[in-house]
Amino acid sequence: MATQSAFGFLIETIFNLYLMVILLRIWMQLVKADFYNPLSQFVVKATHPVIGPLRRVIPSLGSLDTASVLFAFAVACLKITVLLLMAGSQLSPQAIIIIGGLTVIKEAFNIVFWVLVIRAILSWVSQGYNPIEAALHQLTEPMLAPIRRVIPSLGGLDLSVLVLLIALQFFQVLLFQQIL
Repeated sequence: MATQSAFGFLIETIFNLYLMVILLRIWMQLVKADFYNPLSQFVVKATHPVIGPLRRVIPSLGSLDTASVLFAFAVACLKITVLLLMAGSQLSPQAIIIIGGLTVIKEAFNIVFWVLVIRAILSWVSQGYNPIEAALHQLTEPMLAPIRRVIPSLGGLDLSVLVLLIALQFFQVLLFQQIL
């Protein structure tokens, strides 16, 4: 039983990490992040083998890359299916679709949370130009700028990241509390 849970952990972690990379691609496209940044290049190269052919078939809706969104949803549903098969359980296809959608939303909250935390930590220790920090800045600045207009920095301390982290956690708890 312990072996099965260890393999379950490993499989869930691999699926979650790849799902985060897919969601990072969607997010980078929405904010028009620098394509030539090393982080952007990694994300594109890690997802292009599947998303490239899908983009030829599935058109985008404005600036939203629907092929990437559908691929993220498919990866989440595949994750649920594999974990259920490992556990010897079954769910209806409708339940897998619903849980897959919730998984994508949960991982979207997680990726935003971790990007904000990493950006905050890098702002304390980074000295000079760092391409990863630049990419994280491009991703988070559209969310942080409106907060900074309302809550200015206090003595050089920027509280916008903290406010956004609290708001994200609040909305995540509120959303999943309503669903469950």
